[in-house]
Amino acid sequence: MIRFILKLVACLAAFTLLWVVAYRFVDPPITYLMARDHLQGVDVKRDWVGLDEMSRHMPRAAIAAEDSGFCAHNGFELEAIEEALERNRQGGPLRGGSTISQQTAKNAFLWPGRTMVRKAIEAWFTLLIEFAWGKQRIMEVYLNVAEFGRGVYGVEAASQHYFNKSARKLTRLEAARLAAILPQPIRRDAASPGRYTRRYAERIAARITVVANEGLDSCIRNQAST
Repeated sequence: MIRFILKLVACLAAFTLLWVVAYRFVDPPITYLMARDHLQGVDVKRDWVGLDEMSRHMPRAAIAAEDSGFCAHNGFELEAIEEALERNRQGGPLRGGSTISQQTAKNAFLWPGRTMVRKAIEAWFTLLIEFAWGKQRIMEVYLNVAEFGRGVYGVEAASQHYFNKSARKLTRLEAARLAAILPQPIRRDAASPGRYTRRYAERIAARITVVANEGLDSCIRNQAST
């Protein structure tokens, strides 16, 4: 029995590694959320673009809003994880602590959820993509599979949906507004933001300058468009 379990674990590990390596070269054709929307009859919009085909403001906005240490960590921010665990010890569902790498692993390979089992699987995929992809590919996949609204996936579809322009032409504030809706893409609107989303986007826009000046996007800088 133990030998069977070990073989099963080894096969699963090998399968996930091959899956991750494949996505290093092949763009993910579909995600759990996209499949969910398809099954619910939602018209899914996505148009894959590389980092060099989107405004440099967009990855900077993602870093400013989601993960200022993206270029420095190996997929995990220990301080953020410790803070999240401390909050969770006080009761309530598992929350927070996710880096862009972790969110990419979740969005590309897994399903939403806050159980310890799913978070553990997410951690495994995070390690794999950090090893097999590198930061540029992680950011590219993140910005192309993230949900920006019901049926709207990726920055190009979001840019067209909210601003009627390509992702290459996003202004700093527009990129900040897209980053501002990521935590709640169904409830927030980048084109007509509520007061909270508008103010949050303004703070992100200010942080974009910090990201640029302090080189917090150095690991992807040579790929993003001007």
